Amino acid sequence: KAKMAESSELFGFSIGSIVACKTCYNKEIEGEVLAFDAHTKMLVLKTAPSNGRTSGSTHDVNMINLSLVSDVQVKREAKPKDTPTAPPSINTQRLSNRARNQIEEKRRLITAQSAGVSPEGQKLFLAITKTIDEVTWQGTNIIVMKQVTIEPPYKNGECEG
Repeated sequence: KAKMAESSELFGFSIGSIVACKTCYNKEIEGEVLAFDAHTKMLVLKTAPSNGRTSGSTHDVNMINLSLVSDVQVKREAKPKDTPTAPPSINTQRLSNRARNQIEEKRRLITAQSAGVSPEGQKLFLAITKTIDEVTWQGTNIIVMKQVTIEPPYKNGECEG
């Protein structure tokens, strides 16, 4: 019984069902139901890996607050044989690390936006952080490994170190 978040009707999802929803950020997420808590309206979906790898046993796990989605659709109900007897093991340390990294990345972006950094500077910052972890903002300057400073307008001649 899936309805939109504004509905007062209770949600109900079977483990193993395929569900699609649209988040408050207008992002479409579709995946297999791993868990659902009706009290908190939290839905856990297993989705294709975001790193693009299609082979192997890795997947992304998305926790979705159904109070913040605009649409929920059950694409396919779980068949009795699809329903697992025991939930799959989840590496909670890896999830914690990933959540911490995502929060830190968002904080860095907010810092950049509040400092008035141009979109070009933000793109450069994100590109650098994909390969080097030790990147910070100092006002509108990008500091790499506490040794290299890149100043606006973020061109080749604007690096010191």
